[in-house]
Amino acid sequence: MSVSPVFQPLLLPNGRSLPNRLVKAAMEEGLAAPGQLPGPEFERLYRTWAEGGVGLMLTGNVMVDARALTGPGGVVLEASSPLEGFRAWAGAAQTHGGQVWMQINHPGRQVLAAMGEVALAPSAVALDLGKHSAMFGSPRAMTEAEIAEVIARFAATARRAAEAGFDGVQVHAAHGYLISQFLSPLTNRRNDAWGGSLPNRARLLVEVVRAVKAAVPAGFGVGAKLNSADFQRGGFSEADAREVVLLLNAEGLDLLELSGGSYESPAMQGRTADGRTLAREAYFLEFAQQLAAVATMPLMTTGGITRLPVAEQVLASGVALVGLGTALAMVPELPRRWQAGEPAVAPRPDVAWKDKALASLATMALVRRQLQRMAVGRAPQGSGSPLWALITDQWRTRRLTRRYRAWRAAAR
Repeated sequence: MSVSPVFQPLLLPNGRSLPNRLVKAAMEEGLAAPGQLPGPEFERLYRTWAEGGVGLMLTGNVMVDARALTGPGGVVLEASSPLEGFRAWAGAAQTHGGQVWMQINHPGRQVLAAMGEVALAPSAVALDLGKHSAMFGSPRAMTEAEIAEVIARFAATARRAAEAGFDGVQVHAAHGYLISQFLSPLTNRRNDAWGGSLPNRARLLVEVVRAVKAAVPAGFGVGAKLNSADFQRGGFSEADAREVVLLLNAEGLDLLELSGGSYESPAMQGRTADGRTLAREAYFLEFAQQLAAVATMPLMTTGGITRLPVAEQVLASGVALVGLGTALAMVPELPRRWQAGEPAVAPRPDVAWKDKALASLATMALVRRQLQRMAVGRAPQGSGSPLWALITDQWRTRRLTRRYRAWRAAAR
């Protein structure tokens, strides 16, 4: 029986090899212990995925600044953070020969107002989620000094990730977070060297990548996650993505993941704000194929992949790695079952509510529920009530928000 190309190794530009082409894509765990640090839950969760046979794991986003979190259960790694929990997390993820890279991020304007911190952005453009817009803080435009600080923070977090034993980092420049906000003309209305032309709008991404590479040892992986498009009228387009890939070709990345969307247009869940219809599986494969023709680094695409034939189609299209997110929340042993010849398919939560913002929140709540179960040693639950998941997730978020605010007040 021939071996599927999915289970062939991949040599990365940094000289290190991945055992197969399947990647656990980033999913925000929301499991931080007090002090926004990783605890034993992260070890259990990532050991489960390691046992499942995935070749590379990308963590949920780890924040570079304790004042700017995507949610109150998020992990923070700063220059002074203790590393014990991070070392245990990395070690658990590496138990079966795969690599683990830390996704590092700054949310920019995509921070909950209830968390009580200042929302920074390239320009003072608030999130537009209709009647739900008040959930997020009103942002203000960043100063030059604040931009320089953010660049330094990305570099410091990458350096600490290497010290903790992670194999690499992925700079998050997609899904409407800070670097993605700089890339989009909808959210970046600056008229200085950080706005206007696309090279100016891409400057923060390029400067962060350069600072990160300068801060980490040789052989340590450095990647980025980029939107193939924002899927919003007037936003970051496919042509913009192509130009950014050309810029990144000169920066020596080891991996570039292509995704799409933002909180306003959650294309990463298969929904768009500009009316475009995405494929049922491998949402961004068409865009990835086009960018693979010009990219010099290995490409990865994520979005709705649940079946081995689709994963093989991704590789046949010229994309080097297949990202699995929700599929591995539902069936963490999926790679091992595919390798054993089983025609396994991962179920997907499908919340078809008219309120798209609430549907997006409920979908994320269902996925987080599976991560929480695995983190305490229980198996994922293939079905569940979206409404109940959303209600319990909101209750949990409020509780964690109180804990976060008390921690921040004590730090001040």
